[in-house]
Amino acid sequence: MASISWVWWSNAGSKMSTLDTIVAEATPRGRGGVAVLRLSGPKALMIAEQMTKQSLQRRHAHYAAFLSTTGERIDAGLALYFEAPHSFTGEHVVELQCHGGPVIVDLLLETALAYGARLARPGEFSERAFLNGKMDLVQAEAVADLIAATTRASAGAAMRSLQGEFSKQIHHLVKALIELRTFIEATLDFPDEDIEMIENEQITGKLQQIMQECVHLEATAQSGVLLQEGAQLVLVGPPNAGKSSLMNYLARDEVAIVSEIAGTTRDILKERVSLRGIPLYLLDTAGLRQSTDVIEKEGIRRTEKAMNQAECLLLLVDDTRREELTHLLREYEDLLGRCPTLIVFNKVDLSGAKAERIDDIALPKGITVPAVRVSLHTGVGLDLLEHLILDCLGWVSEGEGQFMARRRHLDALQRAHAALERGLQIYAHTHSLELLAEECRLAQEALSEITGAFRADDLLGAIFSTFCIGK
Repeated sequence: MASISWVWWSNAGSKMSTLDTIVAEATPRGRGGVAVLRLSGPKALMIAEQMTKQSLQRRHAHYAAFLSTTGERIDAGLALYFEAPHSFTGEHVVELQCHGGPVIVDLLLETALAYGARLARPGEFSERAFLNGKMDLVQAEAVADLIAATTRASAGAAMRSLQGEFSKQIHHLVKALIELRTFIEATLDFPDEDIEMIENEQITGKLQQIMQECVHLEATAQSGVLLQEGAQLVLVGPPNAGKSSLMNYLARDEVAIVSEIAGTTRDILKERVSLRGIPLYLLDTAGLRQSTDVIEKEGIRRTEKAMNQAECLLLLVDDTRREELTHLLREYEDLLGRCPTLIVFNKVDLSGAKAERIDDIALPKGITVPAVRVSLHTGVGLDLLEHLILDCLGWVSEGEGQFMARRRHLDALQRAHAALERGLQIYAHTHSLELLAEECRLAQEALSEITGAFRADDLLGAIFSTFCIGK
């Protein structure tokens, strides 16, 4: 497919582009009551009027026959015209609503292509909306996140990003950095002018304030990444500790066989679950123990592989046999501590212990991890367990303020934070405004990557290639 050539010019602060016209099916492929074809570009109206043999008025629904290039009637439906720049992409856009049959859709696509359109690349409609200033890069990504949302919480967070909640906070940080940089640069450029000098305490205080806001935004973005990507949670432990029971509890279904017979779970069971709105990929593994059974040994090998790829580990221990913990920690020494870990003592209904969070437990390598006592049989302590799992995953609930985020956003925030921290340390030791100004510039540049105000051209291709065709 031919590559797009973008032509830019500025007009009263707005950006426009001259492009070819693209077309794609905007609804899922398959049979349905209605399908929608979307055209965008300078020839969108002309192509639609050729296909309908009608003069389309902007923002009016026209009932029309959809005709082929030879005048054969393909279907009948609605045509809606949105004039530039008042459309999703900022270009002339026409949507054709037809009956939802794959053959009909294909025939209409062929007709649009024959009249001069070309098939859209994945995400090209949203990409054009971004390039034409209809939304920033965070909002464009939120369109795809909203479509891909798998829980109510992730859909709500994606909508808040789409409405600009995340972008506003980034803009606020960038504005604060610009104000600080402006004053620093003015002081450097005009040292003899009558400009109020920033005191050391004021510079330090302002930098620390910006850093605190950046750290808070990092934590919220980390939770946004969790909503967007989910996390892989691996259940490990000796046989009969309750791994399958916990799997069934979190899945809210009997997806794993629960048995008192050791070695029942021989292969890794995978289940996608939602924990308080957070998508998790749950892996129930074979119990790690010495075995001569060939199949069970393979299951144990796969368990060790899953532990190496986990984003959170839950080590289950039978509370009636808690004296085995020291041995277990030594046995799992090379695998534990590589990612957030929570130790779960199960069966307090048999041991007589209280269901509660207990003191953190030291691993052999000197790392401490949280621990809790529960009963998967009676359900006591499971609310606390859910809370601790989310803590281990780094979830920080912002309630109605939670937005969707991606790994690249988090990476940019971390780079901005690191630059500010370097700047603060440099200024504390040298009082060099030049070096401080440079670190502030790097921080601002990293933050601007998030919204697309500063970007590398190849970043757009990587982002929008993950979208579906019709967006």
